Amino acid sequence: MSAVAVAGSSEFELRTFLGRLASAGLLTVIEDDIELGAVAAILEGNEKAVLFQNVGPERATLVGNVAGSRERLALAFGTDQENLLHKVLANLRSVPGTREVPAAVAPAQEVVLTGDQADLTALPVHLQHGLDGAPYISSSMDIVVDPRNGLTNVGIRRLMLRGRREAGVDLVSPSDLKAIYEYQAARGEPLPIAFVVGSHPIDHLAATMRIPVDEVGLMASLRQDVLPVVKCVTNDLRVPAEAEYILEGYLDPAGHVEPEGPYGEFLGYYGGVKMNPVFHLTAITHRRNPIFQTSTIAGRQLSLTDSAQLIALRTEVTVWRALENAIREPLNVYATTSSGGMFNVRISMRQRVPGEARNAIAAAFGSLANVKHVFVFDPDIDIFSDGQVDWALATRFQADRDLVVISGLRTLPLDPSLAGSRAGAKAGFDCTMPIEVASSLESKVPKPPTYEGKRFGSIESALHDGPKTFEQLMAATGSRDGREIVRAFDDLRAGGTLRRTADGRWTLADAGDKPRGGARVGA
Repeated sequence: MSAVAVAGSSEFELRTFLGRLASAGLLTVIEDDIELGAVAAILEGNEKAVLFQNVGPERATLVGNVAGSRERLALAFGTDQENLLHKVLANLRSVPGTREVPAAVAPAQEVVLTGDQADLTALPVHLQHGLDGAPYISSSMDIVVDPRNGLTNVGIRRLMLRGRREAGVDLVSPSDLKAIYEYQAARGEPLPIAFVVGSHPIDHLAATMRIPVDEVGLMASLRQDVLPVVKCVTNDLRVPAEAEYILEGYLDPAGHVEPEGPYGEFLGYYGGVKMNPVFHLTAITHRRNPIFQTSTIAGRQLSLTDSAQLIALRTEVTVWRALENAIREPLNVYATTSSGGMFNVRISMRQRVPGEARNAIAAAFGSLANVKHVFVFDPDIDIFSDGQVDWALATRFQADRDLVVISGLRTLPLDPSLAGSRAGAKAGFDCTMPIEVASSLESKVPKPPTYEGKRFGSIESALHDGPKTFEQLMAATGSRDGREIVRAFDDLRAGGTLRRTADGRWTLADAGDKPRGGARVGA
């Protein structure tokens, strides 16, 4: 790992996290000179984050795919993959807030470029997909202040390079930023904005959240630490002081007037050309020896992209918060990254009364997560295991009883299956065991014997104690073989006393009588 990625680092800086990835064997470092045009192919489907130390003629430092696996996100939060959602939910309950630091000590403003020196084309921005309209800055977090209430809004927005100091911004889909921008544009006023490039994955997750609070504070909450911020040099916005790059500027009030796109979108297909606002650059500030960041988005290996992983975790948080008000005992939520991180969601719950699984399905449908398919499972199913999920769907689901379909609901127009429609259908799959079947032998999952239980001196003594499974008989007599018990059955059967219960346990016809000696096995 190069010193450029770890020197002078604090816990929640990108370069610190890269050092942790390197130590965990989750980072590939490429020291050779690499053309910008070669970056996308190296990142496509890569199972690790990749740090390029010499990119383009400037020999810039570029990192990509930092959050491209659940393992990496779990590492960012200091937990494991199955407990990641619960760690995030716990962190959201803290409110450590922010503190402003002077520009002189803010790493993000160690170098300040304004006027003609502020040039987007001097940054290592690469073409990500073959039909993209231009190189895109894909890992940028946008920060604005809502003039209606003074709250800070944070999101993740792509920027299509249009020139040295102009970029297209995607503001077609409904979002807080779109509403804020359109309010400001209707007044004929520009909207000051700053884009943060080069951040810890925790900050990126905070930027995806849809929680109605001052959203800079969400970064502090998820970090469980006070967030240092610094005032921008050309506007009054406060931005994370530890960022690698800050791009300052404003959105033109002219409205959705310039073509932006095409672009490879998070669902794995292209989004077409759209009319969008223009970002005007007023300053670039960055650290000394900065690390530019790019995010992986789209492609056939969707589950290995930054966008799918971050969206999935955001989806899980959103669905969990909806479940808390809909069912008694949600246990876990998993949004599959191969569905873009939001369309296919698995829920683990303990169903106490009939119908609760359907409540969970309805809650997920009604949340802001844009869920398309919901699968609900009992606690014994590992929702992170494709094999167990497939098994439960095959053996606990009856389509005419357990399928819930609702049409005409809000959806994402990027879904090509909509064929141009603005509303779509959602399906829920109740894969829980029917409550009336759950206590039966036929619903129990086989597992290896453990040979635990009370010891007896003979098979007959054990059976006089009450009906026993064959495993319990082996435990009762200390047997680790079992065949000697089968041989002992011959003597009991010859005496006419050996019987079976309806559930298959072994018993005696006179089990209530005092044992009369009989076949002995074991020590």
